[in-house]
Amino acid sequence: MTTSSLPRLPNNLARRLFLNKHGLAAAPKGSGKGNDLRAVVDEIGFVQLDSINTVARAHHMILAARRPAYKEKNLKLLMERDRHLFEHWTHDASVIPTEFFRHWQLRFERDKASLAARWRNWHKNGFEGKIDDILKQISDHGPVTSATVGEDEQRSNGGWWNWHPSKAALEYLWRTGEVSVSGRENFQKIYDLTDRVIPAQHLGHAYDPDETIDWAARSALDRLGFATSGEIAAFWDLITPGEAKSWCQEALARGDIIELVVENADGSPRKVLAYPETLETLETLPQPPSRVRILSPFDPALRDRKRAKRLFGFFYRIEIFVPEAKRQYGYYVFPVMEGDRLIGRVDMKALRGEDRLHVRAYWPEPGIRPSKGRLGKLQTELERWARFGGCSEITFEKDWLRTA
Repeated sequence: MTTSSLPRLPNNLARRLFLNKHGLAAAPKGSGKGNDLRAVVDEIGFVQLDSINTVARAHHMILAARRPAYKEKNLKLLMERDRHLFEHWTHDASVIPTEFFRHWQLRFERDKASLAARWRNWHKNGFEGKIDDILKQISDHGPVTSATVGEDEQRSNGGWWNWHPSKAALEYLWRTGEVSVSGRENFQKIYDLTDRVIPAQHLGHAYDPDETIDWAARSALDRLGFATSGEIAAFWDLITPGEAKSWCQEALARGDIIELVVENADGSPRKVLAYPETLETLETLPQPPSRVRILSPFDPALRDRKRAKRLFGFFYRIEIFVPEAKRQYGYYVFPVMEGDRLIGRVDMKALRGEDRLHVRAYWPEPGIRPSKGRLGKLQTELERWARFGGCSEITFEKDWLRTA
């Protein structure tokens, strides 16, 4: 079928659909705790964890962008007390609804062989010989951290790539499902035996690979709204691109999904896949509120940088690892959204010792006029993040508004 004969999804509706799937199309409201917070995580699928605390850590900013009433302790309670979330890998370390835990058995099984072979050559420290010791230590004495295992082993100052044998064994046990993260203290993972962390109803029976492949593909497409097979595979990073492609071919043949053309921000067409009922929902999609939102660089709506560029015409690169002299913007710059458009980026930092949120710069996107009304909405959002970051005032550098 040629693209000219396929249904077309205009860019404005594509943006609206995508933001609706990511919890950014409605005015942010709700308690941001308990079942309400649990529903937010389920809606977007997972929340990426990140240690950088410029204003607040990424996972807290992702949730607070959707629930202004959210408090950081609420995520801890949901994961560590209620056990409604577990921590593991998607494309990166994330918190994931615990009801999905059994699907991660596919990753555990695949990683058992691949990681053992790869890490054996990488670490060259005999970590496999420490696996039983670590399991016994946890079984007999309770939860551990990477700092409380292998205390008698030679330590290196080289960083994470020079793990000592017991640390590598502990990470291997987590990556393969033998132990789970029971919580974090000062962002350091605390590990315990999986059957002490994951509720019993989520253990036991494992799905067979075909069931997990089907679930991963279906649930990814549902949360993306429209996607290629590659984007479906990358969403959870749980199945291979080949498995996602085969699933798409079979689902197309059954009529479970359809092909359509989505219009990119620059007007170019791109062939994607979607559920047939997606087209029926377009006219009833909510119009995102005109408020300004400052988002985490790791917000799920922006995680796929190429998709963000195609859909919103917004190029973003994290510049943490770029030498300061070569940075275009800054070390950790936050995307700014207004309605269904990405309108700029802001460099801000919570200086908690001085009780202030400091704004170094704001760069509007080309064609975005920094009108009085728009800057007023940005000020309101900055005030909200100042409060969230524990600061009572906002300061600005003299040349903070960077217009062309």
